[in-house]
Amino acid sequence: MAYEFATYEKQGRIAIVTLNRPERLNALHPPAHFELHEIWNDFERDPEVWVGILTGTGEKAFSAGNDLKYTAEHGRSMVRSAATGFGGIVNRTTCWKPIIAAVNGYALGGGFEMALACDIIIAAEHARLGLPEVRVGLMAGAGGVHRLPRMIPHKIAMGHILTGRHMTAHEAHRWGIVNEVVPLAALMPTVLQWANDILEGAPLSVRASKQAALQGLGYSLDIALNMNYSEVLRMQYSEDTVEGPQAFAEKRKPNWQAR
Repeated sequence: MAYEFATYEKQGRIAIVTLNRPERLNALHPPAHFELHEIWNDFERDPEVWVGILTGTGEKAFSAGNDLKYTAEHGRSMVRSAATGFGGIVNRTTCWKPIIAAVNGYALGGGFEMALACDIIIAAEHARLGLPEVRVGLMAGAGGVHRLPRMIPHKIAMGHILTGRHMTAHEAHRWGIVNEVVPLAALMPTVLQWANDILEGAPLSVRASKQAALQGLGYSLDIALNMNYSEVLRMQYSEDTVEGPQAFAEKRKPNWQAR
């Protein structure tokens, strides 16, 4: 299926979603939100794809966030998104397939919030990230005010949230928001290497690990250790729990089935 505001490509087990509004620095408006909602729905449902990548078209911006020009032209009452939130991803809290953000430039406002909603962030050296919403009479309500203080020291997060200041890719890496900073030419090769490293693991094990790590964060350690996680149960009763040890014993690469 062809999309107007994003491209959606599947390369084997990897799905690549590319925001495609370069004339607006890949800022998103309601039609783009609903397209991305459908794209990420397909990613979740397709049993053949195991890892997702989110990036933006061009060398300037991953996404400048909310399309403020569209808001000014149409009024705030027309600014809507699907239940899965900004970019169809920020409120998608039960997708256990891993998603990597390839930040190829500005990731501001909702753009940064989409990246924060991903599991791993790789950034180009020239990228800048931030939540400037307060400077335009808004707030980082697509997860930014909640995710950022959970990921970095509280005072550092509040400093960025309350001032709208940008951070460089290297600053984001220093605070642990970004996993790796690379030259732009190396961005997608590096991201694909991360994706392929994930694919070395059993897909149900990866999903179980993501679910337990994220859902366990809200509880004390003793409770988190003893909680029941749906993806962990799927993993425990899967063929891959037999295949993994058998492949190890036979000194061969495992043939994961994800069932």
